[in-house]
Amino acid sequence: MKYSREQIKAVMDKKGYKYFENGDYNLNIVGIRNSATGTKVTNKFDDTITISYKEDGEWMYHEYNCTTDPGDNWMENPMLEKGCAILKPGQYRGSHKLRLHQGRYLALGQKKDVTVYRDATRDDNYDLDESKTDTGLFGINIHRATALEGKTSTYVDKWSAGCQVIASNDDWHAFLN
Repeated sequence: MKYSREQIKAVMDKKGYKYFENGDYNLNIVGIRNSATGTKVTNKFDDTITISYKEDGEWMYHEYNCTTDPGDNWMENPMLEKGCAILKPGQYRGSHKLRLHQGRYLALGQKKDVTVYRDATRDDNYDLDESKTDTGLFGINIHRATALEGKTSTYVDKWSAGCQVIASNDDWHAFLN
């Protein structure tokens, strides 16, 4: 593991975010971008998503390799003319619910507004320009990459056009459970 539950809580407290500590299954889902890559499009699952919660009063903590950034396919060919969506850092409480992703499999689908940067430059850098943000319902979901049991995706490619995507199918099922 890269982090501890206590580290995650400390950072959330420092940022003024709510960290849920009461009751069982009151989830804290936190995506962490790999800061070592800066704004370079790596097209890799080089970020981390964590989940912490209480079960029968005991703390549980898990982390999974993921991407919090869109893949190079969508950066080069954005779905919208105004640019590819890159989720802006922040806390989006109650923003997702269990539902089918693209009508195919259970995932966490966006149900409340989030804010994204819009990058339309079609280059190999994420442009995190405050003057080019967009807030709304865009289908910024939390889902898996590969559907193959026991497999892990290596490259983001088309798996994310702004979604938060867990690389491993097995990790995805552990995350959902």
